[in-house]
This record gives sequence, C-alpha cells and structure tokens, in this order.
Amino acid sequence: MLRKLSIICHLVVCLLTTVTSQSCKKSIETQKLKTSTTTTTVDISPDTLDVKYTFDAIIEPPLPSLTSLPDTTFIRLLDYSTDFMYDLRYATENNFLKAQVYDCAECYTRVKTARALIKANTDLKELGLHIKFFDCYRPNSVQYKMWKIVPNPQYVANPVKGSIHNRGGAVDITLVDSSGKELDMGTDFDYFGKRAYHDNKELPEIILENRKLLKETMERHGFWSIRTEWWHYNLAGATKDPVANFNWECE
Repeated sequence: MLRKLSIICHLVVCLLTTVTSQSCKKSIETQKLKTSTTTTTVDISPDTLDVKYTFDAIIEPPLPSLTSLPDTTFIRLLDYSTDFMYDLRYATENNFLKAQVYDCAECYTRVKTARALIKANTDLKELGLHIKFFDCYRPNSVQYKMWKIVPNPQYVANPVKGSIHNRGGAVDITLVDSSGKELDMGTDFDYFGKRAYHDNKELPEIILENRKLLKETMERHGFWSIRTEWWHYNLAGATKDPVANFNWECE
C-alpha cells in the first residue's frame, strides 16, 4: 500500500513541478507515514515543495469472540475457524434436487452450534482429519424452494414446520484427510437408501469404522444423528430454537 501511495504521490509532484524535466527525475527524499484509527497522513518534501495528502483508512473492527456472543446468534463459521472444508451442494446443481437453491455458498450456524463444531473438529485434527460441510444453516425461504421442487416429507422437511437446518442447529458433514480427500462413507451426500443408514452393518469394515468415528466424535460434543442419513447431525436442544429466515449477503 505504501509503495503504491509513494508512486502516486511522486507522479503528483511531477505534474506540479513541470518547470524543468529534472524535477521529475529526482527521487522523493523524505516520506513519513502517520496513522491513526481513522486517518493516514503522508508528508512529502521533494526539494522545496511541501505537499500533504490525507485520506481515510479502511479499518475493520475485530470480530467478537464466540464466548462473548449469545448462544443463538448467527455467525459465519469461516470467520471463526479456517480448519473446516466446504462443498456446499445446494449452492450448486450437484444435489438430489438437481437445482441451485442458495444464491451463494456460505456456512452459517448459531453460536452454540459453532462452538460444538470447533471442539469436534479439534479432536479430529489430532487424527489428521477435518470436518467438511455439505450444508449448514438453511433459511426458511430456501426450505420453501426445496419443498416446491420435492414436496415429500421423506426427503424435505415441510417448511411450515421447518427443519433443524432452519433453526441453525443442523449440519450435513463428512470427514476428509489433510489433503482434502473424503473418507469412504459408503455413499455420496443425500443418497436416500438403505446403504446410507447408520444401522446398516452390511458394509465394508472401513466404511463402518469411518462412520463410527464421525458419529462418536459428534455425539461426544453434543450432537445426535438420524438413522437414515450418515451425514446429518443435530445439536442437542436445537429443536427448541425458532425457525429463522436470516439470509446472508452475497458478494
């Protein structure tokens, strides 16, 4: 930033001192950068010319800590941890709906959900693994979009009642290694069939071990699973939270 500012200021000096061409060839001899919380001032003194430029600095306030926020506040998970991975399918057409229902890919949860997820991921990192998200908080308006495409409560929760995704307490996840490769869970995300069931033991041992690791880790940190979807986890108590329709902004 300072380098760019120096170049710009030097050009201005050259334009202001056009009496001789040599003045444009002289280097800027003194530069002083003074900063405050709102303003940056630069003094430039080539030869006898004294020019002062002042501009407003862009300063972003620090994010509040998760411990200081109310449990039910919505936060963007990426703002509080860079240790997760993402493949947010409903922001693409690569999902069972065959339609994009999110305007852009973001993973939001309530604060209490985020705290539990970070703790679970910390345990997994010790094994060289990370949580990867397929879906997080889902605005109720998106639930209506999904219901319009597939109005079947076996696959999509009725938006009138709402799902735990709409309450900010549910996530759809898998595990990946440090290179980002997914562990074998037996099926893809949103596979609706017996092979995705937790109680299906007629699967290769490695798949059962991977599912067990994910399930036990999540349960240790306050989540519970549903029988028919190995990827879906709900935070305990999240069913008591209200259905939300908070929508994030897309850049």
